[in-house]
Amino acid sequence: MPYPQDAMHASEELILDLHPHWWFFAKSAAVLVVVFVLSLVAQFGNWPDVLKVIAGIGLFVTLMWFVQRFIAWKSTHFVLTSDRVIFRSGIIAKRGIEIPLERINTIFFHQRIFERMLGLGDLDIESASKDGAQRFDDIKNPSAVQNEIYQQMERNANKQADRISSGINRTGGGGDSIPDQIAKLSALRDQGVLTEAEFQTKKAELLGRM
Repeated sequence: MPYPQDAMHASEELILDLHPHWWFFAKSAAVLVVVFVLSLVAQFGNWPDVLKVIAGIGLFVTLMWFVQRFIAWKSTHFVLTSDRVIFRSGIIAKRGIEIPLERINTIFFHQRIFERMLGLGDLDIESASKDGAQRFDDIKNPSAVQNEIYQQMERNANKQADRISSGINRTGGGGDSIPDQIAKLSALRDQGVLTEAEFQTKKAELLGRM
């Protein structure tokens, strides 16, 4: 179940679309196998009927647990695009997080020894948002994901700088005073050429030169 393309912006490029590592549902699968074997022994062995019933109920419960974990795994996406980090989970009750790349401050990953052997870990993303740090569990190869996010952040910053420079050049702002350049940046923001974040970043840079 890939991440839907219609949920992305027209100019946005999909970089990564990851489900959690298979360890996400491995424990439920292991328990299901054990209970299944015990249930077979109970049904074909000389066990009391009450134990056979308990084994059957246990098999049904563990099967439902495995199905629930598998569906949750399949419907969970950790997505990196050229503009943002997106997390989506759930089919009926849904949960989602979006973090624009320009608002990300720091990225940490955590791996225990066993997780390093399996190639998974947890990713913490600190951003300039009301929620602060967000943790994403069971990420495949978290160090590579961390590196890819940093690369996209750099490309995104370069893209924003090019947009600002080209916007100022189109309005003839190369030789203008700083207040005039800020006024033209404001006009570009109002026209939708620049985002509010891009406007504030460039405005702070210009004011720092005064």
